[in-house]
Amino acid sequence: MDETADIREQLFHNSVREYVIFLLFGLLLIILSSALIGRLRRRDKDDYDEDDAAVCKISVWLCTFSLAVSFGQVLLLPISIVSNEVLLNYPDSYYVKWLNSSLIQGFWNHMFLLSNLSLFVLLPFAFLFQESVGFSGFRRSLIARVIETSIVFTLMSFLVLGMTYILSSFLDEDRSSIQTLLSVWSYYLPFQYSCVSFLGVLMLVLCTPLGFVHLFTVVGDFLVKPQFLRDVDEEFAVARLEEDCLRRRLHLASETRGTYLLPPPMSPPAAAFAEGASLLGLQNGELQSGLAEALRRAEAHCRHLDQLRHTSSLQRNLVYPVAMVLLILLTFLTVMMVLQNIIVIVLGYGNKDLPFNTTQFKLGDSSLSMLGVFGSTLEIVLIFYLQVTSFVGLYTSRVFSRVRPRPRGTSLTHVIVNSALALVLSSALPLLSRILGITNFDLLGDFGQIEWLGNFKIIFLYNVLFAVFATVILLRGITAVILRELYARLHSLVSAVLGHKPPRQQSHSGASSPLPSPVVGKED
Repeated sequence: MDETADIREQLFHNSVREYVIFLLFGLLLIILSSALIGRLRRRDKDDYDEDDAAVCKISVWLCTFSLAVSFGQVLLLPISIVSNEVLLNYPDSYYVKWLNSSLIQGFWNHMFLLSNLSLFVLLPFAFLFQESVGFSGFRRSLIARVIETSIVFTLMSFLVLGMTYILSSFLDEDRSSIQTLLSVWSYYLPFQYSCVSFLGVLMLVLCTPLGFVHLFTVVGDFLVKPQFLRDVDEEFAVARLEEDCLRRRLHLASETRGTYLLPPPMSPPAAAFAEGASLLGLQNGELQSGLAEALRRAEAHCRHLDQLRHTSSLQRNLVYPVAMVLLILLTFLTVMMVLQNIIVIVLGYGNKDLPFNTTQFKLGDSSLSMLGVFGSTLEIVLIFYLQVTSFVGLYTSRVFSRVRPRPRGTSLTHVIVNSALALVLSSALPLLSRILGITNFDLLGDFGQIEWLGNFKIIFLYNVLFAVFATVILLRGITAVILRELYARLHSLVSAVLGHKPPRQQSHSGASSPLPSPVVGKED
């Protein structure tokens, strides 16, 4: 009796400890997602009434919870890999006794359950709730909007379940019976999630190679590039003169309310004065608006050049090349691991290489990599790299570039759409990492029981599609960038050797050479 009581007491304490850890971890993710949504969401409507404000607040809460779930799914594999290595290297340590297989297994199960809840319930409800106005004939109130959203959501749920039943009957005729029709929780919801995960992995396969190329541009925008054969101080002085000239012209045009050039110039402006030519025919408000826009671009160009002037030589000449080398190395390692995984699958080492998990999980038995801790760390870095490149590739594509979030400029509808996209991609990340052979850690819980993960043809097709698409994108994108950079450097070198002044580089702000001097006069 005492042993039974001790076992029950130990199980109770273990359960309490696990739920406390899950609660603290969830609160941390919710705080992070709330800060991110607060940074992105646009607040430009001050005429909200109480009902609209309540609807907006509830929708934001639902998006915050869903985004926190997506963060948790991104951390599924990294936390599991770190836990396995910690238990393998410190099996008898008192400080890691709380870390066990039950905790990690529960983490995976909770993430699977919450991702289904967010994807099929919370986010659709938030979108419908935000768009609802209440049925006609009802008094406009929060309750009327809740009733409309609930009814529309119920009808949409029946429609989706009917389409799921039809699709499952085509794919698996043995399951198309009246008994399985009632198995919503045990069959149809996992089947819906498997379909969503299938599309999510396909999106990752297509978007990640695009992100490989575009990430170089994104990093280049944040880091200062080395300034070879370029006098930044001289460019800054010229830009300041242009800015002062535009500011004086704007002030003069505002004071006199005249035309830009009276009389017109003796000769038409050259091609270098294209921006000045666009302002020649403007008058009054149009002229002031055009000069203000040109002044804004000139000020942005001056700020950019001033940043280049005050950046240390170490940061210019070391940080940027190191970042580019790291990106190239990570991309090369990812593609090489995918090619190695294709070879392993083709050689046919058995179904154990497929992501479908049929074995009992035991944490801390063996290392996941032949390189030990270094190999596990590299796997974690590559997993995060895949996630970052997938989002970069997604938002640089033509289809999803319109919903790309912007700081303080993202509407609530776009916040909901981006939360759904983040949830789909993060749900597919563990599957993609296992499919491509980035990690050997088995998918736990219901993630490893998705049926199409045991299909050899689908897994092989995903690997081949990723390898081919990544190779083609990299060869086209990086080769074109290298050729352009080589041409620019050779052109600058030849101009410097021959003593010719190289053509001025077009600034990021769009400011060009100085405008012709105006003679502003009064209008008739």
